[in-house]
Amino acid sequence: MIAETGAGQHGVATATACAHFGLQCVVYMGEEDIRRQAPNVFSMKLLGAEVRSVTSGSRTLRDAINEAMRDWMSSVETTHYILGSVMGPHPFPRIVRDFQAVIGREARQQCLDRFSRLPDVIMACIGGGSNAAGMFHAFVEDADVELIGVEAGGRSQLAGDHAATLSYGQPGVLHGSFSYVLQDEDGQTSDVHSISAGLDYPGVGPEHSYWKDAGRVRYLNARDDEALQAFDALARTEGIMPALETAHAIAKAMEIAAQRPTDQVVLVCLSGRGDKDAAEIARLRGDTIFGAQD
Repeated sequence: MIAETGAGQHGVATATACAHFGLQCVVYMGEEDIRRQAPNVFSMKLLGAEVRSVTSGSRTLRDAINEAMRDWMSSVETTHYILGSVMGPHPFPRIVRDFQAVIGREARQQCLDRFSRLPDVIMACIGGGSNAAGMFHAFVEDADVELIGVEAGGRSQLAGDHAATLSYGQPGVLHGSFSYVLQDEDGQTSDVHSISAGLDYPGVGPEHSYWKDAGRVRYLNARDDEALQAFDALARTEGIMPALETAHAIAKAMEIAAQRPTDQVVLVCLSGRGDKDAAEIARLRGDTIFGAQD
């Protein structure tokens, strides 16, 4: 089994399944993501997976996908590629969306059970867009439910300073699908930035592009500093450390909730855990962990 991973969540999930079924597992991961997502790298290795460091390009998710696809195309007779988001060639976007849709169906039923109605707004972070596609899919036919995706606004709106594909990208082809892509005037894929490894990608799933063009989903972006503030807010008020990916959605959810009546229901897809990001957040803030400082 071959997989790629950015934040490491998909890598750990693939490694877990391979350990359960006794399959050989190779996970491609950018060198920069290996550095900032060390806990998940350690977990993958404990589960028996081989984590192959990708040192080309920006050394992040895009480059990990490049290497995984190269491997797969040269070894297709003996390998299977498990792509981790709703991107790539058909049928990957549909496969990933349908598996991720479990959370959407469960959230829908829980809202009906608890509130006797559907939520007013649903929010999720967007990198490739898998968790958001799964959450939104259960509600996409409900016109009264507002759907909002939140991308990585990075440091600024300048090219190379963010990963907000649906905010600033143009139609193009990346990794086998036609979708919005961050690219230069010559159509070359742009460099991107985010403190979040899982959102650090210059493309997006094609279904998200369709929802954007159809006007069904609204796409916003949150800056690095806003995501860090949201991380702190959820940890201190709810006792939950969210993944930095999820923190982007939380940042905008707090803004939107503050503008709405108190009887409205705002549902946020809490798509990942933040213990994997704790050391990187400490490094960014210059904090000391375990008596040592990087």
